Amino acid sequence: MGDRRTGKVERTTMETRVLVEICLDGTGAVDVNTGVPFLDHMLTLFAVHGLFDLKVTAKGDLEVDAHHTVEDIGISIGQALSKALGDRKGITRYGHFTVPMDEALACVTLDLSNRPFLIYDAPPMAERTGEFETQLAPEFFRAFCQHGGITMHIRILYGTNTHHMLEAAFKALGRALAASVSPDPRRSTIPSSKGTL
Repeated sequence: MGDRRTGKVERTTMETRVLVEICLDGTGAVDVNTGVPFLDHMLTLFAVHGLFDLKVTAKGDLEVDAHHTVEDIGISIGQALSKALGDRKGITRYGHFTVPMDEALACVTLDLSNRPFLIYDAPPMAERTGEFETQLAPEFFRAFCQHGGITMHIRILYGTNTHHMLEAAFKALGRALAASVSPDPRRSTIPSSKGTL
């Protein structure tokens, strides 16, 4: 796994056009423009704290709402991640991180198992932070898991500020994913007793 692991996806539908490029062995360089400012902020945090180089550009039917755009970005980042991982040989596979953000605390635990599953457990939040509908956060995470082949448990344990709660979750995702994609120096095979993921 000496080469830099990268993935690129272009997704075009009747509702959105999305381009994603990710490098798992990056420095946290970010170029994100989705048309959804709060999502731009969250993806920046994800990449900076995971030390991923991430480029995302998206044009979506925001005149309807941000749902299609947010979901398709989740799909595309998940697919780009899967491409970057290739056969998943030699990776650590599991990751866990807990992040505080002022009064909020979020925990992300994940497994790059190729068996997509999401548990999203969060306290009640405001309907919006800025113009972002907070119900779109689990839609993003679900699409990311399904197309990245990730089992992921997100628990926002507590908080009173919606922005802080979601920020803690995206930072924790970046850190947990960084741990799970990192090379295990003792392993050159697929990290499974079955020999496949």
